[in-house]
Amino acid sequence: MKKLLVITSLALAFVLSSCGGPVGESAVGGELTGVSAMAWDEPAPYGMVLVKRGSFKAGPEETDSLWGKSTPSKEVSVDAFWMDETEVTNSKYKQFVYWVRDSIIRERLADPAYGGNEVYKVTEDREGNPIKPFLNWAKPIPWKRATEEELAAIKSVYTTHPVERTTMLDAKQMNYRFEFYDHLQAALRKNRLNPADRNRNTDVPVNYDEVVMISKDTAYINDEGQIVNQTITRPLSSLYDFQNSYIVNIYPDTTCWVNDFQNAYNEPYMKLYFSHPSYNDYPVVGVSWEQANAFCAWRTNFLMAGLRGTARQIQRYRLPTEIEWEFAARGQEKNAYPWKSSGTKSDEGCFYANFKPGRGNYTKDGNLITTKVGSYSPNSNGLYDMAGNVAEWTSTVYTEAGVSSMSDMNPELRYNAAKEDPYMMKKKTVRGGSWKDVASYVRSDARTYEYQNESRSYIGFRCVRTQVGYNKKGR
Repeated sequence: MKKLLVITSLALAFVLSSCGGPVGESAVGGELTGVSAMAWDEPAPYGMVLVKRGSFKAGPEETDSLWGKSTPSKEVSVDAFWMDETEVTNSKYKQFVYWVRDSIIRERLADPAYGGNEVYKVTEDREGNPIKPFLNWAKPIPWKRATEEELAAIKSVYTTHPVERTTMLDAKQMNYRFEFYDHLQAALRKNRLNPADRNRNTDVPVNYDEVVMISKDTAYINDEGQIVNQTITRPLSSLYDFQNSYIVNIYPDTTCWVNDFQNAYNEPYMKLYFSHPSYNDYPVVGVSWEQANAFCAWRTNFLMAGLRGTARQIQRYRLPTEIEWEFAARGQEKNAYPWKSSGTKSDEGCFYANFKPGRGNYTKDGNLITTKVGSYSPNSNGLYDMAGNVAEWTSTVYTEAGVSSMSDMNPELRYNAAKEDPYMMKKKTVRGGSWKDVASYVRSDARTYEYQNESRSYIGFRCVRTQVGYNKKGR
């Protein structure tokens, strides 16, 4: 009910905000007064808190005493944004997986090979005119009392282990296709469709024969059923050249528990951590940077579908930038840790986070691996587990130069690595440290990296959304 109220109020807010009077309605004596409109404050997204805009010195003040590394630091400013108060849990990621599963089932229920029930796919409008087909989510899947054809469609997304004979969801089929319009590349002057708009220097003659080459990502499933994501380069011809498409297998890599720790008995985690309901409120792991981005795209589309097109100004969900993450973690105190103290436990001996307090002693803080999100107190921004539990993906490319190579306003460094690029160019910044890391890695200013297609038992993520406008909440 709470989620429904949030969605309803958000839709209402956008309807009201667009109801301003015509131009000049409130004009007095022909004076310029601007277009009238109702004031609007963006409702808080479900499960998120607002990190207010501000400035801070990103990076550590001192040299790393453990490794002697000097991490770049810089005074920067960051705009307001919404951030998940906890890391994305197994339960929330399962909703994504189940949505993909159910979309495949609905697609097949409409397929003549499985009975061809046209109710599951809308191909015409109310007047009978053909439209772009879409799935009918209002029609429930017949989980019970299904016909023979319907049961075949439902069973088609499951598989049986050839040895153990257990039935499980077929992870190979859990593929999510999404599109992303690259506003950044489309906005660059060098990429304008009209050659006359590419250079404002009137001393330089316009070359109308100039060919601008652009790169875009495309994806398809080949005849063998394999996902093929590739980057193509071609002459710029339309704005569609900035539309990128991806297909990502989104099922978590549960084998990360045994691949990350050799000579350890972690098979129970591999079998149960994502699937068993007792771990529902634990942070999802085994998710790559690519899968985390697919989740953000799905979450955006899921919200838009729920709002039925009334929230066009809503910003998309995304991974936080590296600097946004540090700014949010430091809290209002701007401390090296997400808490006020310079140590890792209170005067009563209670640890502030889930990390590795000693050599081989993971349980000293009360946990062995991850723990339920929100088990420790939040920082002054209202965010939980910004230190420890699981490290978190950011959107930022990892470089040794760090913040020194970025702008001092909303710093970010992006590179959309092509499949053919060297693997070293596919590093993404990871922040926060995890349950397996020592104290120096759970500091708010500590940074490390992982490759974008890699998945680990100690890396998760949370989403952010840029706040719309500048109002009293973001000041």
